[in-house]
Amino acid sequence: MKALLLIDIQNDFIPGGSLAVPEGDQIISVVNQIQPQFDLVVATQDWHPANHKSFASNHAGKQVFEQIELQGLAQVLWPDHCEQGSAGAEFSPDLDMTKVEAIFRKGTDPEIDSYSGFYDNGRLKSTGLADYLRGKGITDVYLVGLAGDYCVYYSAKDALQEGFNTYLIEDGIRAINADDFAKVKEDIQQRGGQILQSTAL
Repeated sequence: MKALLLIDIQNDFIPGGSLAVPEGDQIISVVNQIQPQFDLVVATQDWHPANHKSFASNHAGKQVFEQIELQGLAQVLWPDHCEQGSAGAEFSPDLDMTKVEAIFRKGTDPEIDSYSGFYDNGRLKSTGLADYLRGKGITDVYLVGLAGDYCVYYSAKDALQEGFNTYLIEDGIRAINADDFAKVKEDIQQRGGQILQSTAL
């Protein structure tokens, strides 16, 4: 059984948003097109409280994209994004959500960031996604979404660690930094994951 994970295809991550991923909007037609080919479609949603400590605005004298330590982990300070209930946190209006059976929200704890759809960055708390997928009989997890070098990457690593056959659909992903995404693809393959194009489904 195959599941498609739509990672954070939200207004703040597409051009015009506060933390826009270059060409982030260009994945949407691919994502919409491939959904019928899967037994299950689920989405993740970045859902931050306004006082989230990953926001540079919550640290006096700190700049966006500076790095600090948070809960013993390296933390990039981001522009305010995907604030709970904001227009930026909503899924892109162009994204077809009709097949999405469940939405897993992440980044709700102000004290720790959460890139993966499965766990926060310290792996302190689970979102319940892995158990949900197992409960649906899923063996194979395919990922699309934003951003390839952060939330898609961390979600893919966790999917592999949870024992799922894991695939990145490359033309359904965009990254903040292309060089970093090249390293991501290499790492996922070394961990046993696969990279493919939507046409190969």
